[in-house]
Amino acid sequence: MSSRSTPRDCYEVLGISKTASPEEIKKAYRKLAIKFHPDKNPGDKEAEEKFKELGHAYEIISDPDKRAAYDRYGHAAFKQGGAGAGPAGGGFHDPFDVFREVFGSGGGSGVFGDIFEQAFGSQGGSSRQGRGSDLRYDLEVTLEEAVRGCEKEISIRKFEECDSCQGSGAQAGSKVSTCGTCRGAGQVAVSRGFFSMAQTCPTCRGTGSIIEKPCTKCHGEGRVEKTSKIKIRIPAGVDSGSRLRSSGQGEAGSRGGPPGDLYIVVHVKEHPIFVREEADLYCEVPISFAKAALGGDVSVPTLEVKP
Repeated sequence: MSSRSTPRDCYEVLGISKTASPEEIKKAYRKLAIKFHPDKNPGDKEAEEKFKELGHAYEIISDPDKRAAYDRYGHAAFKQGGAGAGPAGGGFHDPFDVFREVFGSGGGSGVFGDIFEQAFGSQGGSSRQGRGSDLRYDLEVTLEEAVRGCEKEISIRKFEECDSCQGSGAQAGSKVSTCGTCRGAGQVAVSRGFFSMAQTCPTCRGTGSIIEKPCTKCHGEGRVEKTSKIKIRIPAGVDSGSRLRSSGQGEAGSRGGPPGDLYIVVHVKEHPIFVREEADLYCEVPISFAKAALGGDVSVPTLEVKP
């Protein structure tokens, strides 16, 4: 905590209002913790004190019970025997424990990854290296097809497994060796100040291996672009905006990586007679004045029967 005899207001320390939401509190702490972290300010005692002060303020304001006690009694709530003090008089954790709680213990994912991206820009490698891309296809169907369900065949241009090398990316008999840069991991460590993260290996492009003689057809990618025909089953009752997933029908992964998925977004064409509202159909039927006044029978169309 700060060396001041009277601690500063916690909301003032974090630069937030007293009505700040939990997400706003965490966001404010992240920003200031990066700015005043001792590893970014070596030898700066003032920055170190501010970092400790931030940890103290965040621990109070981020906890609903402590925040309620603080709002009512101020810092007095956490003095020995104070109204909001716990069994040990309301002692606080090490500010570095709070920092680890918010930022994580390392790696390039979750909250810590978000902070790294804010501070230094995103340079991390993909955790799904080698997996094929997911694809989207917008499909129009008639109202009749949407109501009853149907089967459609679509043509889509995408990457498919190379039939020459069966997706390996190597010519027959070609030697495949472990990448010497990343030692087969597909990623290399990169340091930025006190941050450390992994990024795709520039030598093997994340595959972890080096091919002696790449396939001449796919140039070592293990996949080639071609037009594929795919049959899609449209279930009965779909509406505009419905999204269907066809597992494994996306693009093939590089060098034998798993394929992505194909997402079909359904669009129902406007019908000349009916207007659909969820499960109901509406249509307008003209009638004569006599039938309107005296009543009578009138034939109305349905999706199965025409008038």
